[in-house]
Amino acid sequence: MIQTAKVTKVFPDGRAEVAVKRQSACGHDCSKCGGGCSELMVSSTVAVMAANPVRAMPGDMVRVESSTGGILKAAVVVYLVPFILFFLGYFICAALQLSGGISAAVGGIGFAVGVLLAVLLDRQVRRSRSITFCITAINPID
Repeated sequence: MIQTAKVTKVFPDGRAEVAVKRQSACGHDCSKCGGGCSELMVSSTVAVMAANPVRAMPGDMVRVESSTGGILKAAVVVYLVPFILFFLGYFICAALQLSGGISAAVGGIGFAVGVLLAVLLDRQVRRSRSITFCITAINPID
């Protein structure tokens, strides 16, 4: 994934902290999502550490590339696993001929477990730094 970011700090070990705009699931075209995006998510930024082989300086606008595999894994856990667990719990209870209320409650618990797994994955990714970023170019100022 390639994004534009702003360098906020430079470190002597060849890394830099960059502010990257968080991408929404709909690519910032919220009309396609049926109004599901919040303005906060669309405009928020995240500070990440990136390799700085181009020697960018604070204030520079840069192109940042990130590892796609880790991002896709995180997206699957965050977006799909909670819903899969919800429907799995719901349909297992329905197959056991339990009431709709119990089926929905078990589905809700499955959804909550999926969200908990997403939070745990986020913490693990931050600790292990399995999603890596690298500054590949300094963008010229228009």
